[in-house]
Amino acid sequence: MRGFRWPPPPDGGPRTWGPGPGAPRTGRPALPEPETELVDTPHGVQLERLVTGVGEPVTVFAHGFGNGIATTRPFGSAVTGRRVFFQFRGHGRSDVPPGPWSYLDLARDLRAVADLSGATRAFGASLGAGALCRLLVESPDRFEKLVFLLPAVLDRPRGPIAQQRLTDLLDAVAGGDASAVADVVALELPPSVRNTPAGWSHLRQRLDQLLRDGLAAGLADLVEQSPLPDVAALAGVTAPALVIGCVGDDLHPTHIAAELAAALPAATLHVYDRPGFAWTDRADLRERISTFLND
Repeated sequence: MRGFRWPPPPDGGPRTWGPGPGAPRTGRPALPEPETELVDTPHGVQLERLVTGVGEPVTVFAHGFGNGIATTRPFGSAVTGRRVFFQFRGHGRSDVPPGPWSYLDLARDLRAVADLSGATRAFGASLGAGALCRLLVESPDRFEKLVFLLPAVLDRPRGPIAQQRLTDLLDAVAGGDASAVADVVALELPPSVRNTPAGWSHLRQRLDQLLRDGLAAGLADLVEQSPLPDVAALAGVTAPALVIGCVGDDLHPTHIAAELAAALPAATLHVYDRPGFAWTDRADLRERISTFLND
């Protein structure tokens, strides 16, 4: 079996063992990260933000646990208008206020960035989807359109496998061991991608960011929490919504996406048939999100 290993080959290409076709030994280097800004919020937490695009409408993008602006930007690449990306507390250069933290705190972060930017549409991935759900309980008519990518949790805590994965990531980053972090981050990639130039480039970018900025210990407060008291609390959200899930993802069970779509009165559900679709079905995902938001 072809295995993953860290550190990467010195020439940047994949290394495999046993017979099989060779692959390019060099990959396209990752693009430099764009310059971001720190913005003050009404609740006193400075958040890192990036604004791209021009004009109306404005869409705010909320990232997943341990991710951030860099990993969320591709989902908005074909979305028209201004696109506002940010880092939740404890991620990137955003503040680390005293804990404990809850999804209500994340919802405040999301609301502040949306309000400061004049956003009328919202996208939430995984953790960001949970924060968006929590915001909508308080303000069901805040946004005109909604996209939920791989919702992970609603009114019940994550399962033990998912909790362990998130805890492993926090522990690896806190320990500062690149190899340990790489082992956890590599699980984000489909096996077919892990020993390719694109896979190595993604891992390098993720490790550079995680080992440079770290992840706040306060994020551990969220691992065993759920954002909603009851999923029925979303019944007042009438904005059109697109919910995207997939089969076979331990962090984002299919039934969570189905439950969310059923709870939202104007939701459309799409389920991909395998994990890693952001790599294997990238063009379809990009078109699906942009068509929904741009229509």
